[in-house]
Amino acid sequence: MNPNWTKIKVYTNAVQAEIVKQMLVENNIPAVVLNKQDSSYLFGVIELYVDNDHFAEAAALIDSYGEEDE
Repeated sequence: MNPNWTKIKVYTNAVQAEIVKQMLVENNIPAVVLNKQDSSYLFGVIELYVDNDHFAEAAALIDSYGEEDE
């Protein structure tokens, strides 16, 4: 992963990760989902990365989203 990106959250639910990513993108925060789950058995994690310049803003938006930690 490019050093200009920081992992901000880890998910086990791909849909939830994509929803949060879309929320960030809609707020002009570059975000990328890196799916490390096995496609057959669905074990593993999905990592959400944001651009370093937007980390604080992204963290505040995710906190205001009110999701539960996994």
